[in-house]
Amino acid sequence: MSDEQRGDWEIEPQFLVDLLDQGDEGIVLLDCREREEYEIARIDGSLLIPMSELQGRVAELEPYADAEITVVCHLGVRSLQVVQWLRQRGFAGSRSLRGGIDRWSREIDSSVPTY
Repeated sequence: MSDEQRGDWEIEPQFLVDLLDQGDEGIVLLDCREREEYEIARIDGSLLIPMSELQGRVAELEPYADAEITVVCHLGVRSLQVVQWLRQRGFAGSRSLRGGIDRWSREIDSSVPTY
């Protein structure tokens, strides 16, 4: 994946906050971490579909095919892989949260635990 492509596939935490604060209802937060991680720390309102289950549960995302899907993981690595997989299946509006929930906790919401 080129740096240019990666830049188009990621969203900065503050930009996501700005969109959410504007009340953009077309944004879906998809957490691709495992349930144990999700139980430790999560962004309120996110939908949990672990990366390990995504292939079998992709139909759950069909209602959001035209939405802006922001994929969240721990540090932004798995989420980028999920975005690549989703885009190959027509979810063109999917992006990875750059730096993952760890960065979200450090820069946006310190009430979200780090691990």
